[in-house]
Amino acid sequence: MTNPADHIEIAPIAMYLENQSDPEASRYAFAYTIHITNTGSQPVQLLSRHWYITDARNGVEEVEGPGVVGLQPTIEPGETFQYSSGAIIETETGTMHGSYRMVTANGESFDAPIPMFLLAPPRTIH
Repeated sequence: MTNPADHIEIAPIAMYLENQSDPEASRYAFAYTIHITNTGSQPVQLLSRHWYITDARNGVEEVEGPGVVGLQPTIEPGETFQYSSGAIIETETGTMHGSYRMVTANGESFDAPIPMFLLAPPRTIH
């Protein structure tokens, strides 16, 4: 029996939003786009999200809630669902990671891990 999470590929991409950031006020804004691909043989529905957003001082903001960007999408086998959202942290760099709670067409719920990704302005990390 395989784990349904093994059939979910999650690819995050983050981008610094200079025009929405204010370093003097310790406000660093980032946009991120997530691609979620179902490589399995049955549809899955994304029910909720659970994020850990960590700044460079190890301050952690935990975010949980239903769906993503107001949606609880069903992702068919072979399909990719993509969405964009944002995060604000108090330091120039940070990370995000977490999981999506999903359910298969036959009612099996599981957590699909979101790999950790970096939040950093261009040319800050070498």
